[in-house]
Amino acid sequence: MLVIMRDHASRDQVQHVVDMLSEAGAEAHLSEGEVKTIIGVIGDREIIYSLELEGLPGVEQVIRVLKPFKLVGRDFQPEDTVVKLGASSIGGGAFAVIAGPCSIESEEQMLATARAVKAAGATMLRGGAFKPRTSPYAFQGMGVEGLKLLRAAGDAVGLPVVTEVLDVRDAAVVAEHADILQVGARNMQNFMMLDELGTMRKPILLKRGLAATIEELLSAAEYVLKGGNRDVILCERGIRTFETYTRNTLDLAAVSALKSLTHLPVISDPSHATGRRDLIAPMAKASVAAGADGLMIEVHPDPERARCDGPQSLTPADFGTLMEQLVPRLAVEGKHLGIAS
Repeated sequence: MLVIMRDHASRDQVQHVVDMLSEAGAEAHLSEGEVKTIIGVIGDREIIYSLELEGLPGVEQVIRVLKPFKLVGRDFQPEDTVVKLGASSIGGGAFAVIAGPCSIESEEQMLATARAVKAAGATMLRGGAFKPRTSPYAFQGMGVEGLKLLRAAGDAVGLPVVTEVLDVRDAAVVAEHADILQVGARNMQNFMMLDELGTMRKPILLKRGLAATIEELLSAAEYVLKGGNRDVILCERGIRTFETYTRNTLDLAAVSALKSLTHLPVISDPSHATGRRDLIAPMAKASVAAGADGLMIEVHPDPERARCDGPQSLTPADFGTLMEQLVPRLAVEGKHLGIAS
């Protein structure tokens, strides 16, 4: 349920509604604008619907929401959420480019990549310390030592860092080093992890599952917001279909659909979606046209010798060329790179 307060409703009027909901065992989540306050209500439907909220002072309208997701929807918050990290931001016209290697391999590799992507215009640095691999014999990442190298590289060039949380038991240590905690496709419906991340005050980058619907992705994000963490970024990283030429199928229609359904920033990952270096640039440009708020792109100083996902990694030179091509396209869409000049 959504309780729409009248324009310039007083704090006492809003609090009175919140108190009534609390007494009924419901949770009230406030979205406060300059003029209007919207109260998102979560709890037992029958009890909530029995409350006579329409007649309370300051209440303009009560809307019953039938969608399984409430807090992430534009009904609850019409304006875009903007996630801010120091000088960098994403959402509301600010476009993020998150770039770096699939896997953290060495101090030299991370520093070289960080300097290259920063010089090209990236707004955030990525790198995997804990790597979920299909084969148990494949490189599994450097763990905590990799986190330290990522943090040091980010600090050296002045970029926020993004890395994946593979296990709920690692969430606290990852949060010590990373600015944004990534939830991978395999963990999108790891509800225990989502609950834990909802209690943290670090932005969450939530990737769409291999076969997840748009509704399932939004419901997963709802878990995080319900825990109190409003800084969630959604990522379309390709879904599994019958096609085998590409690694996955990049669903750009989902990007456009998500932008209409949710106020959360939505980014695209053409690297994991295509698995092919030659397709990353065209799919990145198409993502901008589809309305994406950012891109996640794998960049490695020597892709042929990368320990993980070399075929889908751009060289620093190719990444620089792509960034030059993206800037004018962002201007056409009314967006700008989300980093202070």
